This record gives sequence, C-alpha cells and structure tokens, in this order.
Amino acid sequence: MRWSAAVVAAVSAIGATGYAVQGLSWFDAFYQTVITITTVGYGEIGGDAVDRSYRVWSLILVLVGTGAALYTVSVVVEAVLEDNMNDRIRRRRMQKRIDGLSGHVIVAGWGRVGHSIGAFVRRMGSEVVVIDNDPEVTSEGYLRIHGEATEDAVLERAGIQRAHSLIAALPTDPQNVYVTLSARALCPNIYIVVRSSDSTSDPKFFQAGANRVVNPYEIGGSRMGAVAMQPNVAEFFDEVLHDDTHDVAVIELTVTASSAVIGNSACKLSVPGDEQALVVAVRKGEHGAYLPNPDPKVIVDEGDVIIAVGSAAQLRALGRYVGDAMAKHIQLGADEANSEG
Repeated sequence: MRWSAAVVAAVSAIGATGYAVQGLSWFDAFYQTVITITTVGYGEIGGDAVDRSYRVWSLILVLVGTGAALYTVSVVVEAVLEDNMNDRIRRRRMQKRIDGLSGHVIVAGWGRVGHSIGAFVRRMGSEVVVIDNDPEVTSEGYLRIHGEATEDAVLERAGIQRAHSLIAALPTDPQNVYVTLSARALCPNIYIVVRSSDSTSDPKFFQAGANRVVNPYEIGGSRMGAVAMQPNVAEFFDEVLHDDTHDVAVIELTVTASSAVIGNSACKLSVPGDEQALVVAVRKGEHGAYLPNPDPKVIVDEGDVIIAVGSAAQLRALGRYVGDAMAKHIQLGADEANSEG
C-alpha cells in the first residue's frame, strides 16, 4: 500500500510539472492531473495552452496515471477485504475450538494479573479462554473472546456452562461483582474466583456468588514480608508454585466415587512403584479442616481433597490412583524438557 501510494504521488507530481511546462498555473496543473488520472471527465483546461504536446502529455498521463490509481484502489480494497476475511476466519475457528472445550478455565480480564493466571492454569494442564474488550490486546496463543465479560452472551460464547471455573480479574471491583452475578446466574455450579482491590468489597463478592476472593495487594505484601523474614521458605514455595523450570508442584486431588483409596488410611496414600508423591495434607470434604501430615487414624472418603507435592510424573500417577482425571494433564517445565529430550 505504501509503494502504490508513492507511485500515485510521483505520477501526480510529474503530471503537474508537465502541465506547468505547458503553461498552466501550478494549481491548474495539479487539478488537470487529478481529473485526468481519475478519469472524472471534466474536460481540458488551459485555453491557448491546449495543443498537440498538451494532449500527448494527457494521453501519457491517462495510460500511466490511471493504471497507478486503479492499482492503488485495488490494493486498498484487497487489504481491507483480506483483513476482514482473515479476522472472521480466525474468530470462527477459535469459536469452534471453544465450543469443543469442557472443563476449561475462563479468565475475564487480560491485564498483568490475567497473564499470570493464564500461565499458571496452562502449566497445570487446563485450557484457558480469555475474555477482554481491548482489540489491541493480544492473547499470545490463548483462546480468546473479544467482548465485555459482563454480558451474558459473551460468557456463553466462552462456554461458561461447560467450564470448570471462572476467574474475574477485571480492573475494578464493580466490574468483577457484575461478572460474578452474571456467571452464577448462568451456571450455578461453576467455581468462581474473584480479584479484589479493596477488602471491604469481599462480602459483596460472596453475596454475588464468588467461591473465593483474592486481593493481589495483600498477597504481594505478605510475600514481601515472608521474603524478608524467611527467605529460604519463600524461595522454596516460589519454586514449587511459580517456577516453570523445576519439575515440582503442589496440587489438590479430589477423591472420586470409584477411587481405590476410599477406606484406606491417609498416611498410606502412595502409588505402587517408584513414582511416589508426598501427601502433605488432607481436607475432609469441601469445607472441612485441613489435616497436615495425616496420621493413620484419618480414613479417606469420597469427596476428600488430597494435597500433594511431587514431580509431574509422580502427581499424574497419584492422580490416577486417587481417580482425579485432571491430574493427567499436568505438564511442568522440567518434565516437558525431559520428554522432548
């Protein structure tokens, strides 16, 4: 487009110069050049200057200039149509992929917090669908819906009825409250995590239907304090929870009805063979207390939550043993590098 525009500008300048040599003023010369190459047909101007050389120059300009102008118009039209077509095709293909998802995580708001959420969720092996209304924001390989997350139609396009959870990470608390209300109304069983900027808003989030409320500022302050007071503990948990280069993570596993571990002692939760993860805590039911380092008296029941630490392979093996299907998707950085090697 830049090259074709430069050609038209050059032809216009040369054409105007040629008419000026024929005796026209610079304005008349430019005017005659424009109406010639655009073929508007207003006729010749110039009076006594119109002679054979004048018309020869007009003929040359018609052949060269009109071709350049038509080429420029075709390039512009092609670029616009191609961009629109490619954008429609991309959106249609992306929507088709989203329609085929189940158990994915929806992230509403693709700012700095949303980026971190997406990276962690993908590390845990789940698909991420991003909702953002800024056309300039790139989703960097994630599935994306362009629109307002507060609108029911947008949430439905993101597959909220089939999603595992929704994370509302929009910039303001009122926006996140509205998203929470809409999501809970559309899907009563979805797990909702909300970003909060002010702790006084937390009760409103829970009333709107949020399962968990997270304040990034409070977490950031606590982490900075932990780094100052217990740097080694903080570094260990950073590596376990956030560092993709280490093949170690902490995950939760839910005991299913068909699990082979039901009725067994929690302290004996281990996978036969060499791949053995470490069970650090058990939670009895969804709202029960956490039992760290469970003793032999703790018996595993359906619906209990097991928190374990280990490598990707160890956690996948424990997930199969417990019966949690989500664990099979875990893929950590070092584990991935080893598999590629």
